[in-house]
Amino acid sequence: MSGQIIRPYGDTTGDGRVQLSFTLPVPSGTARQRALAEGAALQLAGKMGLDPAMVVHAKAIGPDFTFFIVYGRVAHLVDLSAVMVAGREFELLAPAEVNLRIRAALGRRLVVIGATVGTDAHTVGIDAILNVKGHAGEKGLEYYREIKVINLGSQVDVADLAARAAAERADAVLVSQVVTQRDAHLHNTRALVAAFGPPGPGRPLLVVGGPRFDPAMAAGLGVDKIFGKGTTPREVASYLVHALCPPGGGTAGARAGTGARA
Repeated sequence: MSGQIIRPYGDTTGDGRVQLSFTLPVPSGTARQRALAEGAALQLAGKMGLDPAMVVHAKAIGPDFTFFIVYGRVAHLVDLSAVMVAGREFELLAPAEVNLRIRAALGRRLVVIGATVGTDAHTVGIDAILNVKGHAGEKGLEYYREIKVINLGSQVDVADLAARAAAERADAVLVSQVVTQRDAHLHNTRALVAAFGPPGPGRPLLVVGGPRFDPAMAAGLGVDKIFGKGTTPREVASYLVHALCPPGGGTAGARAGTGARA
């Protein structure tokens, strides 16, 4: 192993050892059930390419499920030269530059509405981006004097969000999704797109984010931008300016008329 070809590291360099966890719908309350459950876990680990594999932790989850942690060796190599990393398509701007660009392009404050939708009650993500206290040492969008922020909080109905965005003549709608069971974040995003309609004049910029989103899914889901884990308020502010306030003044063509004032 050297350079661009590497193996996983567990106990010693290049030993190929990995650890993974999963749950199987098997009980482990009795000694016999536990032995059967661990055998099932090892069978799965073997089919996944771990050889040898060992169960290092097994814990019953209720009467019918068992959670496992399995440790083992894989033969696979990683080719770093084949790893594709998407670059940021916009410049990262300082807050002062964000304010200047908005003022020059719009001649008014940029209106942003944020929420979590559906049954998602987690507001940590949306608050980290919107609230003035911010995240990772950066102030949230409320800190930017040329951005008007409306934070609707959690469990907002998509139809209500669309109605409020229309009433406020929002330039951008930011939706955070943390709950991912049964792909709830994907279903809610599609519902969001259906409520606002196709991209074009009159539709606000639709931006979604959360730890389980893949940024490459934006086009497939019909939104303008997806932010993954670790996103900071400055990144979001810079993207909004990139999309809505191009250099030299004037609004982006696809958004002309969005949020326009008489």
